[in-house]
Amino acid sequence: MKVKLSSLSLVIAAIAIFASVSTAQVETFSDPDVEYTFMLPDARWKMTASPSASSSVLRYVFVDRNDAQLEVRKLSKSKSELLSEFIRNNEESKLQPLPGYIPGREENFKGKLEGIIFNYEYVLSGRSMVGRFYYLEVNDTTVYVLRFTGNATILKSIRNQTDSIARTFDVK
Repeated sequence: MKVKLSSLSLVIAAIAIFASVSTAQVETFSDPDVEYTFMLPDARWKMTASPSASSSVLRYVFVDRNDAQLEVRKLSKSKSELLSEFIRNNEESKLQPLPGYIPGREENFKGKLEGIIFNYEYVLSGRSMVGRFYYLEVNDTTVYVLRFTGNATILKSIRNQTDSIARTFDVK
């Protein structure tokens, strides 16, 4: 009888643990001033700049701005320009002046929107930092970029979250 009771207690405890994990907070971002939505997989992401009628820039930080940041921007490109050319010609040149800048490899990405991930490293106040930019194509001329930057150790440890945010990013 004691074995059945302890087994039952163990099963109840396991169910409680799994129930608490399955109800982890997932927040969906949506705003009338922008035409996109995405899901934040962790409650530690906090909005620091919200879009408005005058500015469509959105910013989030993960715990602290020194740990990791997310900035979402809408960009325009020419219809004939490939996305990899657009990144190389327009975006990468802006990063080259960063101290200790080292470009990383590009990765193809597929979520609700397809695109390219551009990775790079740099140094800020003697600390190793990284950038992981998701360039997501909406059509031939519209690209959204999700710019994740932050402490190399922290940003690499939450890569599953940055991938999840980019995978769920969609245009309304």
